[in-house]
Amino acid sequence: MPNVSNLVKTIQDIMRKDAGTYGDAQRLEQLGWMFFLKIFDDREKELELLRDHYKSPLPQHLRWSTWAADDEGDTGEKLLDFVNTPYCRS
Repeated sequence: MPNVSNLVKTIQDIMRKDAGTYGDAQRLEQLGWMFFLKIFDDREKELELLRDHYKSPLPQHLRWSTWAADDEGDTGEKLLDFVNTPYCRS
């Protein structure tokens, strides 16, 4: 398992290049949400296998596996529109 502090530092270094984040506190907050969403998505995949009638509380278009797992996924303005659009819209 990689060193978590090195991983966080590497991600923060990448995020520092993003004009949309200001300061380490904001980057850590965003990183925390990304970790939460990824872990939640992994847990949902597990529950889908273990429970016959599991239904995610998240709409499909908001699930990590829908919007973030694709290496060639949305970037730039399209990603900003997704993030800034209220969740009730698809």
